[in-house]
Amino acid sequence: MKFGPALLLALCGLLVPGFSLDRSAFSFTHYNLDLRVEPEQHRLSARGTITLRNDADQPQKSAVLQISSSLDWRSIRINDNPVQFVSQVYTSDIDHTGALSEAIVTLPREVPPHRTVDVQVGYEGVIPLDLTRLTRIGVPEERAQHSDWDQISPRCTAIRGIGYVTWYPVATEAAYLSDSNSVFEAVGEWQAKEVGSEMMLSFSTSTPAVTLISGALDEPASAHFAVKDSRKVSSFHLTNRSASVPSFLLGDYRLVEYSPAAKVYHLPGHENAAQLYGDEIRRLETFISWLGPQHRPVILAEVADDLATPFEADQVLLTPLNNDPRSFDVHLVHALVHSYFQSPRAWIDEGLAHFAQALWREQQAGRQGALEYMAFYRKALVDAEKAASGGDSSTRQSLILARQPDYYRAKAMFVWWMLRDMVGEVALKKAIAAYRPEYDDRPSYMQKLIEGESHRDLEWFFDDWVYRDHGLPDFRIVSAYTRPLLPGGYLITVSLENLRAAAAEVPVRVRVPGGDVTSRVEVHGKSTAVVRIELPSPPREVVVNDGSVPEENMEDNTFVVDPAK
Repeated sequence: MKFGPALLLALCGLLVPGFSLDRSAFSFTHYNLDLRVEPEQHRLSARGTITLRNDADQPQKSAVLQISSSLDWRSIRINDNPVQFVSQVYTSDIDHTGALSEAIVTLPREVPPHRTVDVQVGYEGVIPLDLTRLTRIGVPEERAQHSDWDQISPRCTAIRGIGYVTWYPVATEAAYLSDSNSVFEAVGEWQAKEVGSEMMLSFSTSTPAVTLISGALDEPASAHFAVKDSRKVSSFHLTNRSASVPSFLLGDYRLVEYSPAAKVYHLPGHENAAQLYGDEIRRLETFISWLGPQHRPVILAEVADDLATPFEADQVLLTPLNNDPRSFDVHLVHALVHSYFQSPRAWIDEGLAHFAQALWREQQAGRQGALEYMAFYRKALVDAEKAASGGDSSTRQSLILARQPDYYRAKAMFVWWMLRDMVGEVALKKAIAAYRPEYDDRPSYMQKLIEGESHRDLEWFFDDWVYRDHGLPDFRIVSAYTRPLLPGGYLITVSLENLRAAAAEVPVRVRVPGGDVTSRVEVHGKSTAVVRIELPSPPREVVVNDGSVPEENMEDNTFVVDPAK
């Protein structure tokens, strides 16, 4: 299409402000969208109204609307009148295509702070399998395919929300997978900002299908998942009470229900696999029964890719169903914990689910197996803490306010593990079972429950690991002195130093012929500590930290004992 000079000038005038756009100025407080899905064409079309609220301190004359780059803006209107907008490709990895179709809208009049404007939108396009954002950073195509598996297709449509597929309008700054936790931070900021927003969604399809949608649903009030038959229009009312990311599935789903406690939605031909998964869920329920009564059923929904990476969408596990459900036990444990235990605090809610996964690994492969599982998360956490320490204090994230998964999942998992080592499994499980989300109205609520069961002062630990981000400790052994004891045996005196600000109770293991002897010592930030350990025979070496405490540097944790000393 050719543009005349006048139109080109108008477009240039619209584009200039884009360089100083405030993409965070507006919150999306309400969506009312009619969505038409055509599986044979991989096509999605949407029409409806979104409500924007100006959260900035200044009146706003322009607004930004973003959808997946595989979708196109067809119309943007206010009060039924077309408004000027420029659509451009905006590179960002919050969408699986690696880009967004961004509309820069010129509003007919300025929107004052705290006021709203209703915008009527229309957009459409295709949502095929797209691996762009992963392959361009070097992820092998086959691995990328099983990670970004979202697509509209005749057999099964499975579409996750922002962070995977931007199928509803949003506004965020660019984020890139190559930039550490940039994408997670952008999605976390959107989630936090949009708490309280509402979605009225109506789905229709060109072929009969069952619609499954996850999110914070008002009907029924306690559910995070709903199912409706799309032979008629399926309508859903979602209220974002828990910073959820709405996701939807369409397909010829069948239900296998194991009492009210577990449900498996499967595609045709997978009845036997669904039965196996239901049986496995029942087997795993005894493992997490200490959490108390189950609050909602465990829900599994099948995705078509047999090798897809499972994804948990608001207590619904989107997963392939193969004939070996035990290979997915770690994911099933995570989903089960969420069906038994709920908290409005991410570090408790998600951290506890990851902690349970580590406990399951311990049951399968011993403590060393659990530590190896947790080590998988340690590097990303170390990188996140180093990145935070390189900025000002505002870049640090306490667990109670954390938006990055490396914090509220990985770091929180380590926190729960350290607490178990410190106070014992019985006391910790009793405190968790006593937790009531409706009473959690202050950050110290969980601390007080654990202190009450363990009769131990944990203020120092929560201060360094939960309420503030003091980074990670860095231990080293300064010296180890051994002397014989008169009754027999030996006594080793180990001096430790913590080079960083976060305190921790850390295990110290002394290796001797015939086995190891372990003790624990509390080492405060930028301080030293001494631990004395009785041994049956002369020591060979001393190791501080077995991996249960996430540490900035574990390269200097071993001290070889000089036999002459």
